[in-house]
Amino acid sequence: MSVTSRAPRPVTQDDYDQVRALHAQGLGRNDIARALDRSGQVISRLAREQGLSFARAAEVATATETRRADLAARRILLAEQLQSDAENLRAQMWQPTLVYSFGGKDNTYEQHLLDEAPAADKRALMATAGMALDRSLKLEPIRDDSGADAARSMLGQLMTGLAEVYREQHQEASVGDEGAGDAP
Repeated sequence: MSVTSRAPRPVTQDDYDQVRALHAQGLGRNDIARALDRSGQVISRLAREQGLSFARAAEVATATETRRADLAARRILLAEQLQSDAENLRAQMWQPTLVYSFGGKDNTYEQHLLDEAPAADKRALMATAGMALDRSLKLEPIRDDSGADAARSMLGQLMTGLAEVYREQHQEASVGDEGAGDAP
């Protein structure tokens, strides 16, 4: 078994020029290596000698954040669409519904327009609307807690006020009881 090894191809000025040009186009080290039929190590050395860098951490971080923001916007849109789907499905329960069937010995077709969907159809529509609503809430949970904070604050103030009234009434009753003990 013979192993043939090729002698490395000498690096030319054209290689340096192509590395610089492809780097300027935004190609990465491995893409340049494939284009020039060179190893990644050779391309790294040629780039380093020209003061070029393939470090793109900041660009990658920015691109990642942009993708995350885009996905968040798409999730919000999908949550809104699922919410609309749930509302439309629920509304169908109370709208006129055409029911039909094939049957009988002659397999005849019959249809009837009902004022609203039959109970089984309502159940299916409600289940499907519930799934759509559940999915929308998983994509975009409810975050508005400002009403709860205001209610807690109001209840806290009410309890403080009631406690103060109770203390005042309890003190007045205690003072009144002391005077009553002196009477014959």
